[in-house]
Amino acid sequence: MKKASDEQFFFTWTAQRAAQSLEIVSGQGARFQTADGTTWWDLGSTTWNATLGHGHAGMKAALERAAGLGFVAGPTAVFPDKRRAAELLLEVAPGMAKVFFCLSGAEANENAIKMARLVTGRKKVVTRAHSYHGATFAMLELSGDPRRTPFFPVEPDRMVDPYCFRCPMGKERATCAIECADDLERLVDGDTAALLVEGVTGANGVFVWKPGYWKRLRQICDRHGVLLIADEVLSGFGRTGKWFAFDHDGVQPDLITCAKGLTAGYAPGGATLVSRRIAEHFDDHVLSAGLTTYGHPIVCSAIVGALEAYHQEKVVENAARVGEALSPLFGAAVAERAHVGEARGIGLLWALELVVPGTRDPLGAEAMARVAAAIRTRRIHTFKRDNLVYYAPPLNITLADAQAALGELLAAIDEGVAR
Repeated sequence: MKKASDEQFFFTWTAQRAAQSLEIVSGQGARFQTADGTTWWDLGSTTWNATLGHGHAGMKAALERAAGLGFVAGPTAVFPDKRRAAELLLEVAPGMAKVFFCLSGAEANENAIKMARLVTGRKKVVTRAHSYHGATFAMLELSGDPRRTPFFPVEPDRMVDPYCFRCPMGKERATCAIECADDLERLVDGDTAALLVEGVTGANGVFVWKPGYWKRLRQICDRHGVLLIADEVLSGFGRTGKWFAFDHDGVQPDLITCAKGLTAGYAPGGATLVSRRIAEHFDDHVLSAGLTTYGHPIVCSAIVGALEAYHQEKVVENAARVGEALSPLFGAAVAERAHVGEARGIGLLWALELVVPGTRDPLGAEAMARVAAAIRTRRIHTFKRDNLVYYAPPLNITLADAQAALGELLAAIDEGVAR
């Protein structure tokens, strides 16, 4: 509920009269409490980033430790948590040699593209049709997201997605030969510096690729001298049941970008990880990148706190285990409901694609508005977009809570469709 004073600032991605706010006052795990005294399920991990849930004691301690130091540090400063943050990141990303700290996923992607262009001397960057790489001006231009349209009305040619439910190549699952990966060949030319691709497409649909997809991308990039940038901003740090989504296919990118789960949402942090080849290029060439608060002490402490918690609490393993246990429940949701065309996901990243019963036609805007209202009435926070409803709770959620929350979400969807 918005207060009068809330009119003094902007809400993101919405017409301001339509903004629906949440005044969160406390929380624990996959639930949070709002100022009106109600308790909500957090099935969106706040903004895909609360991977350790709410009220995490270790994260609170990490931030208190950093704030207690009471110093201001610039991007060139070095201190223990900055060293430790880099060490922990490189441990979970074998093959990467160096870290560039920043403040968000969009900035991590922008810095990765700068590096790719500086190293290769080329300019072109290939992305996918339904990609999302951030809301800065440059990242919106590269993203295949409809929210780019007011700024960039002309859509460039992009490679197709591994969207099996509506296969862009007209294939059935039984005949799929990962032609969607081969579509990269159509776009690569002598001026292509990099392919920027999400580990698993997140906010624009949760498209989970078939085994071999990332291997095919790696082969094509190698053949043409193109750098492979893995955007793991949303899918990284256990969201898919592995440290990074590309780990499921056993490949090695040239650069990895991350944010969100990097700090578990407790501070605004991002990072670009690079291979030894990329790192060594900048030994003698200027890296033209950086902002005032990059490598901030509070950010670095949050990274250390999050990474240590992932290890100590076996959070990545929990996401894999709970996600596997939920998989048959999502399958049953499709089998039992004519309005759920597909449930697709991996680990704790899922999307339910709602359809007009008996067809594959997307459920219409009016019906989706009713679904969204029913979800809110049941005090569930998650993301609804087009004809999709997402399920992406904190990665330390228990199986019992995950099952209960999914049941609540499905009941809300059923109510909304039936109205």
